Amino acid sequence: MIVGLGNPGREYDNTRHNIGWAALNALARRYSITFDETQFKAIFAKATIRGKKVLLVKPQTYMNLSGQAVQPLAGFYRVDPSRLLVVYDDMDVDFGSLRLRAKGSAGGQKGMKDIINRLGTQEIDRLRLGIDRPPGRMPARAWVLRKFEGDDKIDADNLADRAADAIETWLVSGIEIAMSSHNNTTIEDPRVGVVLPKPKPEPKPDPSPEAIEE
Repeated sequence: MIVGLGNPGREYDNTRHNIGWAALNALARRYSITFDETQFKAIFAKATIRGKKVLLVKPQTYMNLSGQAVQPLAGFYRVDPSRLLVVYDDMDVDFGSLRLRAKGSAGGQKGMKDIINRLGTQEIDRLRLGIDRPPGRMPARAWVLRKFEGDDKIDADNLADRAADAIETWLVSGIEIAMSSHNNTTIEDPRVGVVLPKPKPEPKPDPSPEAIEE
């Protein structure tokens, strides 16, 4: 089961908080997969990717209630947490970078926190997609709900495609190989066709992102 986190509704399309959905959409396009099933507060697709039977899931709760969809779906389809990958935005990762991790806390991401609490374990693989910290004094809530525009949109689309690559590696080879293959400090810039080094991040404050309330 691969779960992309986001908020339902057109007003949240193309926002930083919904980049987990964008990654699943990028993967689905490669295999002409349609999200055509609805159950347990989620829309999802059943598919076979690289010889693996998978569920691609987009919870239709708001972000901080994501576990309300993931827990019953995992139970109904008998998906052990060890066979679950959760994909979501993370302000603690530089924009354009991605980080796979095998286990651990939610790190302030309320959707992941709800999934951990409802499944009763931190032993869940996750793919964190960097959206960076808000500029200046912009509230975290306003930042995660801001839409990608201009060059940021190009970079976000590129990140979603690379996230789809990482998901495929996870499916075929597991978390350890996926981590060694995709956790890096560079981004590919599709506008110039080269690999650019990531700049060293400036020290930043550590506010917790505001989740969307239902």
